[in-house]
Amino acid sequence: MANSIALAKKYSPMLDEVYKNLALSSALDSTSTLTREGANANEIIVPKLALQGLATYARATGYVSGDATLTWETLAFNYERGRMFSIDRMDNDESLDVAFGMLASEFMRTRVIPEVDAFRFAAYATLAGTKPAGATLDTGDKVIAALRLADTTMDEAEVPAEGRILYITPTLKGLVEDLATTASREVLAKFSKIIAVPQSRFYSVVDLYDGTTGGEEDGGYIKDAATGKDINFLAIHPTAVLQFTKNALPKIIDPDQNQAADAWKFGYRIYGLADAFENKTKGIYVHKKS
Repeated sequence: MANSIALAKKYSPMLDEVYKNLALSSALDSTSTLTREGANANEIIVPKLALQGLATYARATGYVSGDATLTWETLAFNYERGRMFSIDRMDNDESLDVAFGMLASEFMRTRVIPEVDAFRFAAYATLAGTKPAGATLDTGDKVIAALRLADTTMDEAEVPAEGRILYITPTLKGLVEDLATTASREVLAKFSKIIAVPQSRFYSVVDLYDGTTGGEEDGGYIKDAATGKDINFLAIHPTAVLQFTKNALPKIIDPDQNQAADAWKFGYRIYGLADAFENKTKGIYVHKKS
């Protein structure tokens, strides 16, 4: 009788992964020197300074006294999300550690980072100090005109010209670049950095699924069906926003420590803030589709 030998299956270490960009909103992270933690765990406090203007100087009496008022604005953290995964020890062993080994990076890349970007962009769109009427920008000339208006509006509001960041959809960015004219190059040169944001992360209002309600078990986010609009572009000066992550903690529990099951566990929790300084909202300009 001939031997019956099952051939060993060879598993590729290359994962059939979903294409996703890295965090696009990270350029807006606030410096720690601008904030100090609030007395409560769910708040931070930022300083606000109000000064009186110049007054008439009298040679007989000298200066008019002025007041400088320093106040502290308390901002509550507005983003807290998490998820825990469990992978059976044998399932992981039989997949040559691919199941658990790839889980963390795939989760971060395809689910966490896109959602964080979407939440932040939606928050800034809501807080923007300038919100022109929505419009469909379907030609390069229309995009240039909208960008010129954004730049001029921010100039008139005395937002610093240096350091402005333009977040724009790849489609609209391509329409401008395809013109290859002096006007198209000049309008893009107005911004210190240009970052293309896929429309799937670029909505004016998003809903965050809770992971437990019927229809929301998959978690993640969607564009708000009632009020959400596609964003064409966001022009932001980083000093206008307060983007702060207090906690972004992965947790790994191996099967030997897991008291509930013979399985690997991976959990991730993120807790932070995406807000704007009350006096600097003119440093955020949002343009949405009609």
